[in-house]
This record gives sequence, C-alpha cells and structure tokens, in this order.
Amino acid sequence: MHNEVTVLLPCLNEKRTIRACIDKAFKFFEDYDVDGEVLVADNGSSDGSIAIVEESPARLVNVSQRGYGAAIRGGIENASGKYIIMCDCDDSYDMDNMMPFLEKLREGNDLVIGNRYLGGFEKGATSFSHYWGVKGLTWIANIVHGTRLGDYHCGLRGFNREKFLELDLQSSGMEFASEMIIMAHKGKLSICEIPTRLYRDGRDGGSHLNVMRDGIGHLKLIFSLI
Repeated sequence: MHNEVTVLLPCLNEKRTIRACIDKAFKFFEDYDVDGEVLVADNGSSDGSIAIVEESPARLVNVSQRGYGAAIRGGIENASGKYIIMCDCDDSYDMDNMMPFLEKLREGNDLVIGNRYLGGFEKGATSFSHYWGVKGLTWIANIVHGTRLGDYHCGLRGFNREKFLELDLQSSGMEFASEMIIMAHKGKLSICEIPTRLYRDGRDGGSHLNVMRDGIGHLKLIFSLI
C-alpha cells in the first residue's frame, strides 16, 4: 500500500457534484496532513462525469458491472490505502468532518459507520419514506443479526481494506451497505458508529435509491445471511 487513506467515491452521472467531493477530500488530506488518494469508481457515467474526474487530481477506475455494490467492490480492489473512507458523491455527506472516521480506524476499529440519526438532517435532505425505511431496516437487521447500530445505510463510512477483502463481499446493488455490516459482524470485526450530518442532495436528478426495490433487496439479504 502506498497511502494511509483512500477516499473512495462511487460515481454514476454525478457531474454536478463530483468535483466538489474530490476537492473536499483533498482538502481533508491537506488540513490534517494525511497521506491519501482520491479514487473515483465510475459505474458507467454518460453525463460528462468522467471528463471532470480526468481533469482533477483524483484517480479513476471504470467498473463495468453495474450497481452501487459493484462500484464499491471495484474501488476496494483498486485502492492503494490501508484504510478506505467511502462516501456517496452527491455532496450530501459531511466530508469536512472525515477526521473522526480516520481517528477511529487508527485506534483499531475495522469498520466506522456514520450515524445520520445522531448527526442530524438538513431540512429536505431525506424523504419521510427513506427516513423511516432506514430506521425500520436497521431495527430488523439488529434483531436478526444481533448488532446494535443506529444507521445501517449511511453512505459515509471507513474501514480497513485488507480486513474487508478477506470478507469476500458479493452484493452488487444497494444492499451492499447491509452486507458490509452483517459480514463484518459475523467475522468478529470491530465496528463503531459516529455522528455525521446529512445535507440536501446536490444533483439534478435526485437519488439513485428506489425505496421499494432497494428496501426489498436489503430485507432479502438480511434474512439470507442468517
């Protein structure tokens, strides 16, 4: 590994927000004297996002298999950091406050998950169905798998790269967020949560999330991993 940290940004048509997220990641490295890289895992963008990344200091990897989980897995495989901090690149997550994630990783935690319910939501940052859907899915996953977490689906989280490669995660869709936690728990990795704030999505087209489809996907995965 050549860096302490890879900030991993999964990208699918994010031309309005990708450069802002890249710049915030590099500012984080500069402000805290962190040896790091920014890796954009592009999942088939057709809106000009790729050209924006290529003009930036970030490194680009193209992931041909479609899906949020596939993009993240492709990024993990290509990352050079000991630790990975992954963040959705819709500019809704608090990338100005990533240092607590790195501090927890340096302390020996294997997975550090942001908790938006502790950090708070900007007005309009989430819908009623998404807010309560995530709460419900988190509650079910905690009961089924014996975890004690408050936010299974936060898109800002940090983890030890080598430990997660060993877990051999398989999900290609949004349910990857749940698989990551469940398999880390099954593998007896150390997991902690820290508050993080969610802001309004900065994109034109809104979220890639489909509440019904992705909610059912998460439920299926939760029960399939018993």
